[in-house]
Amino acid sequence: MSAHRLLVISRRFRGPPSSGNGGYTCGMLAAAASKPVEVRLIMPPPLDTRLEIVDDAETGGLKLLHGDKVVATATPKTFELDVPKPPTYGQALGAVSNYEGFQEHAYSDCFVCGPARQRGDGMRIFASPIEGSEVVAAAWMPDRSLVGADGKVLPEFMWAALDCPGFFATGAAARGPLLGTYAARIDRCVHLDTPCVVMGWALRHDGRKDVVGTAIFDNFGELCGRALATWIEPRPAA
Repeated sequence: MSAHRLLVISRRFRGPPSSGNGGYTCGMLAAAASKPVEVRLIMPPPLDTRLEIVDDAETGGLKLLHGDKVVATATPKTFELDVPKPPTYGQALGAVSNYEGFQEHAYSDCFVCGPARQRGDGMRIFASPIEGSEVVAAAWMPDRSLVGADGKVLPEFMWAALDCPGFFATGAAARGPLLGTYAARIDRCVHLDTPCVVMGWALRHDGRKDVVGTAIFDNFGELCGRALATWIEPRPAA
């Protein structure tokens, strides 16, 4: 039987004000798995709190626990995802003035996409509509706080980067949907200060559920990672 592992989500890595960014949390749980997984968030991941990663004998995956409460599950699973052609870095950079988060943002302090966060603290990935296409995209240049000793972005931050462009691809960002299920495949971690394009696109909409794809490309236009996510819109107020 494997030893239990602990995970503490620092306040820096928040999404909503009092819980962990979904992509980062899923990436940390996925890093503890020895195989590709789909992570399902069951409840908002608490910050600055000792969480326990335990084996799930039923699925062959993992559970993330806060006391006796299940925060998230990681179930062995692979996925296929066709990725559209990305815009150029210049196009993504030029679109940022249309970032809807500058006008209204459900989680303006989000580690990944919050405009209230400064460079070197937040990731500042501002996915915006690209004219003449069905995608949203952001220009992103990873800073030193996101990389390991080899100069490459740590996998959990690749998962984080692939998260929020999907939030804006839902078309429901103003309603503040929450990440439900998330699976990412990282082919290559990008390097420090590499001009990257991160993009998102809608796949299907079903009631309060939105399924989206996201992808990261490096400065050579090479696909470095992709993700498939389900976002859940909050129930309308009665």
